[in-house]
Amino acid sequence: MRKALYIMGILDDTDIEWLSQHGVHRTLEPGVVIIPEGVPVDSLFIVLEGVLQVYSGNLEIAKLQSGEIVGEISFVDSRPPLASVKAVVKSNVLAVNAELLKTQLSKDTRFASRFYRAVAIFLADRLRVTTSRFGYGKGEQDTFEREDPDELSEELLGSIDLATRRFDKLQRRFSTGTGG
Repeated sequence: MRKALYIMGILDDTDIEWLSQHGVHRTLEPGVVIIPEGVPVDSLFIVLEGVLQVYSGNLEIAKLQSGEIVGEISFVDSRPPLASVKAVVKSNVLAVNAELLKTQLSKDTRFASRFYRAVAIFLADRLRVTTSRFGYGKGEQDTFEREDPDELSEELLGSIDLATRRFDKLQRRFSTGTGG
């Protein structure tokens, strides 16, 4: 769930409320593809429950669980995704229409500022973890700030309680008791 904390810790309660009011709850059966490689993404997804797999061809890239954000790279750069995403087990996601979200962000500059900052921190962390796991550069280059690349940053630790409560509220609002 820690990835959602980047988003939930930076957005405020009105931003979360907007996402929950304008997002659509979707239950995914195992094997359902929500993002096909090379096809433009029309939604940003928040994994509420379950497990999703990111893959390209027969190569698994990652498994995503509760709290992960999916489709954020294509949302930011408007290019088709380089990988597909499918449900591994019965899963629940909140799908927020990308065009509707872009419209809201253009109207509400404070929401936009918080949203894009959260996505930037989220993506920077993902790049840092990926870089350290694949061993690019010097071995210690990505560990000088944190011993564990999966450890939460000091900045996020300050808002972790609030972020956790926000995600739990969002999860409860759409929970159906399924997932894995």
